[in-house]
Amino acid sequence: MDFDSLLSHHRGKACVVSVEFFPDGSYGNIRVVAGNKAHCEDIEALTHHPFVPGCPYEACFPKNPNFEEHCCCCIRENRPLHAYVNLYMMNLWLNMFLLPLDSDQENIGYCFYCYDVAPKADSSAMADLSAETASNVLKSCIKLRGSEDVRSAFQEVVGDICDICGADHCCILLVDDEKRSCTNFAESLREGRGLFPMSRYINDFYNVAKTWPDTLAGSTCIIIKDERDMEKLREQNPIWAESLKQAGVHSVVLFSLRHGKQHLGYMWVINFNVDDVMKIKETLEVTTFFLASEIASYQLLNKLEIMSTIDSLTGVKNRNVMNNRVDEIVAGHEPVPVAVLFADLNGLKRVNDDQGHSAGDTMLCSAASILQAVFHDGDVYRAGGDEFMILIPAIEEDELQNRLARVHFLSGKTEDVRFSIGSCYGKKDIRKAMRLADERMYAFKNAYYEAHPELKYR
Repeated sequence: MDFDSLLSHHRGKACVVSVEFFPDGSYGNIRVVAGNKAHCEDIEALTHHPFVPGCPYEACFPKNPNFEEHCCCCIRENRPLHAYVNLYMMNLWLNMFLLPLDSDQENIGYCFYCYDVAPKADSSAMADLSAETASNVLKSCIKLRGSEDVRSAFQEVVGDICDICGADHCCILLVDDEKRSCTNFAESLREGRGLFPMSRYINDFYNVAKTWPDTLAGSTCIIIKDERDMEKLREQNPIWAESLKQAGVHSVVLFSLRHGKQHLGYMWVINFNVDDVMKIKETLEVTTFFLASEIASYQLLNKLEIMSTIDSLTGVKNRNVMNNRVDEIVAGHEPVPVAVLFADLNGLKRVNDDQGHSAGDTMLCSAASILQAVFHDGDVYRAGGDEFMILIPAIEEDELQNRLARVHFLSGKTEDVRFSIGSCYGKKDIRKAMRLADERMYAFKNAYYEAHPELKYR
């Protein structure tokens, strides 16, 4: 066939790909049998070798099972295909089109492949989707942007994805490589299908998730649609294959969730409708792009919220949160706590002056840890430099005294942590309770320094 003549009329990068098919439906060699001038120049620039017609496709493009699947599907189903994918290993976006061609050989099929790459995502290329896919993606975006409860919105979206894919299970799994842990961010599970929720596996699941980057090998996704694919997976990734077998999984699509250069985690659908594999891939390819963006924004907002509410040194809640909590209680929006405590750290100034502020910081952190451990059912706030406030919603008065004794016992086991603590129990007016607790704390502190004048003052 005169492929060169066909390609000569296309100005962009284009080539003809051949696929060898076997009687059992599997495929063998995939080759680039011809390329136009733009393709040849591109390959020579990338590989520093001239293009050789009939070469294995991996001599021109990174080896990728998803690309192979697209070529096979285009030829088998005799229909054009389009994909727009993020080649994150190369920091590029690939816009590709495949058109089936006639063949004069029984076991060899051909497709016309034209493509372009760019360093940034092109919204117009991303929007070039089927009407059904575009509608599904748009619905997901509206739900995520239109909800004040982000986690609930994600939960609804994964439920929709489950329905679109005809799947038994859909999950968004966030991965923290530093902590070597996984978090189930959102999940949808069809009842009565014999699958278990991720909570059954999550504690040890990082050992499975850490194998996925090598299996992806630069691809945006992995598609396991039948026993033939599963057998290949057993050879490539026996750990994951065994976990799928034990979980009752016979088909899965796994996508990496990335935002820029940041890897967030993964999304998958399990036991999906394999007859719609290309539609599912197209839908998830674009959906995961937006999901990753929303997750990254959610994590950033969470981080900013934590930074604005948590004392960065001690890890307890900060003064702003304390003041807001008191205002809510005064306004009647929150119940008055049973007990209010003020705890002041004795001798911090002396430690700062004699040993330096790093020693003082260590002393503050130790003090905060003791208070959090003892008053685990309350809220500990850093009210000022060396002062903490604790609000306890419900506790018996005898138990409160036992807890106070426990604080002094634990601080006595440290080298330098000593507390002056004042408490108020059972007052219905939060302002009065705070004032009484503060007064009692200072009375305790004055008595302490009278007994230890060498530590005076503060």
